[in-house]
Amino acid sequence: MRRSNSGQGPDRTVNPDLPHDLFAGTAEAYARYRPAHPDDLLDDLRQRAGVTGAGRLLDLACGPGRVTLPLAMHFREVWAVDQEPQMIEVGRARAERQGLTNIRWMVGRAEEVEAAPAAFELITIGEAFHRLDQRSIAERALEWLAPGCCLATLGCFGLLAGQEPWHDVLRAAVGPWTDRDDPAQPTSPKASLQPRGADHERAVLTGHGFEHVGSFDFPHLHVWTVDSILGNLRSTSRYSSRALDPKVERFDADVRGTLLAFDSSGRYLETLRFYYSLFRRPIEPERRV
Repeated sequence: MRRSNSGQGPDRTVNPDLPHDLFAGTAEAYARYRPAHPDDLLDDLRQRAGVTGAGRLLDLACGPGRVTLPLAMHFREVWAVDQEPQMIEVGRARAERQGLTNIRWMVGRAEEVEAAPAAFELITIGEAFHRLDQRSIAERALEWLAPGCCLATLGCFGLLAGQEPWHDVLRAAVGPWTDRDDPAQPTSPKASLQPRGADHERAVLTGHGFEHVGSFDFPHLHVWTVDSILGNLRSTSRYSSRALDPKVERFDADVRGTLLAFDSSGRYLETLRFYYSLFRRPIEPERRV
């Protein structure tokens, strides 16, 4: 891997000054309690991107493989990159259990990937573009992709940005438990009105030469339980076990009691809003001799 110098100095496209271990200790909860991207979204993405089955996928900031694993069977080879070692460990273990042998797991920064020009048929970034050096990624992804191939950013509105009445109860319950703002998890309902940074992503990527194919929404009804809500919170940097230590047990008891007092059934419905945006590297016109 090599270090990119792109994006140094003040610029809106440079990632915030986030700790490199922002999600340390969250990998198991991340893999277990973050709702999976729905099959119809991934099928639509593959179709629009023109995935052939013979190419290579690059999944940047891959986490425990929430995008890597369901797409792996549709590619000859997959590169999965994340700077958090525990995320890579959990992803590799899940791949082994599923019998997936075509994934190359790598610990490192997305901006430092070493790859040949036109090496990939598809590049994916799941819920992470806002945490990357966007200028560097845009420039390098354009080089990494074969002409006519695509980059996709994927996401889902966060649990604490939901609009159901029980979300208000949940936000009120968790709010007092930490003094630290979480730059990776919106807590205001207004933050959920649009996919986070969709317009900014489009401006950055098209500004560096990509064509915007489109942005696509996939609402899915989801049933939460108290345990899955607590697990999802544990997958965030703000409410991870490390962030809450030594208050974890009291936090869980308070949130559990508050939710059950609101609805004793222990079932909380939400229409999750999954989405992806697709960008294509243009096919250069043939040069006339």
